[in-house]
Amino acid sequence: MREFLFNQLEVIRSNTLNVVKEVSENQADSVPEGFNNNIRWNLGHVYLAQEQFAFGFISEPMKMPDGFTELFGRDTKPSQWKIQPPTLLELINSLEDQTSRIKELLDNRLAEVVANPFKMPSGITLKTIGEFLTFSMYHEGMHVQTIKMLKKFSA
Repeated sequence: MREFLFNQLEVIRSNTLNVVKEVSENQADSVPEGFNNNIRWNLGHVYLAQEQFAFGFISEPMKMPDGFTELFGRDTKPSQWKIQPPTLLELINSLEDQTSRIKELLDNRLAEVVANPFKMPSGITLKTIGEFLTFSMYHEGMHVQTIKMLKKFSA
């Protein structure tokens, strides 16, 4: 199961990066009518959430670039940004590095129970590192679908 989970993390991240490989900086910043965020925000949010799911709940050091929480945290949006966001290339590089760091640091810890389980609004409680990583794949998939819609409407 361990091998399967890490393989899925890599496949999903590869899919995320493939979806944005032809995106320009301008397209990454477009916020089509009816949307609150752009492609850049979604990529940054995926990175931020993955850091929190993988490392934050187990008190491991997170590799969080300056400003990421203010730019990409829950309920943030580009129209409120007061600081310069990272370039698309910087986001892509961070996302590429993240999956290998997760595997390297958490490889034999998937069954480890976290000190403070996280109860989701749906009623599900995430208790182990493996459960957090599994949920993070669903979360990333939701944002990839949003990115695909943003690409369609900002083309």
